[in-house]
This record gives sequence, C-alpha cells and structure tokens, in this order.
Amino acid sequence: MADPVELGARAAAKRLITPHAPALTTDVEVALHTRDTTTRPDQYIDPISLGALIVSIASLTWTIYNDLRKSNPTPPPEAVTRRVRVQLDRLDTPQAGISPAERERCIDITIEETLNSAAQNGDEPT
Repeated sequence: MADPVELGARAAAKRLITPHAPALTTDVEVALHTRDTTTRPDQYIDPISLGALIVSIASLTWTIYNDLRKSNPTPPPEAVTRRVRVQLDRLDTPQAGISPAERERCIDITIEETLNSAAQNGDEPT
C-alpha cells in the first residue's frame, strides 16, 4: 500500500510549485529519500528546506491522524489541522526562506493532500 506521507508530500509539492520554486517536486523527493536517515542536517538550506518542510508536515499529519483515529475512526480534518499547527509551533520548524503567508499556505495544502491520500488509500492506523 502506498505511503500517505509520500503521496501527500508529492501532491502538495505539485500544488505549491511557483516560479520561485520550480524544482519543488525534486526537492521533496530529496527530502523523502533522506527522511529515514539517522543523521539530519542542523539546518536546511533553500530550496531544499521547502521540500523538507513539506515532508515534515506530511509526516506529522500522518502521525497525528493515526493518533486521533485510535479514539475516532474518522477524525475531522479540522482536529488534525489544529493539532498539526500546535505541534509545528512547538517544534520551531524551519521557515524555508518563505513568507509567513506562504508558510501557512504550504501547511494547509500539505495537510489537505496528506489527509486526501490517507482517505483514498483507506489506510488504517499503524
């Protein structure tokens, strides 16, 4: 079965491509490839940092979605979004060299696409 984190991150990257980040899909692929490594850089550099941010948000979304499904088989997307945002605020996620408005858009789209991927695949919590 397909990984909702990968599917969500890839779908978000496609929606977030701009003239300023034309290689975003490639950056996300790099971030996906390195997400399971034991060593991580202390700080990401642009433009890869945006790809890393997307993968981080997708991973966090999937984790929170699975946690919420333990008490509610179909958690409302708003509940997932709220918890993701709280966690991101606590984690001090990289800004990826983007404006606060662009960061918010990136968060919204990545959460939406990750939840869409989970729903389309009928994935169960792990």
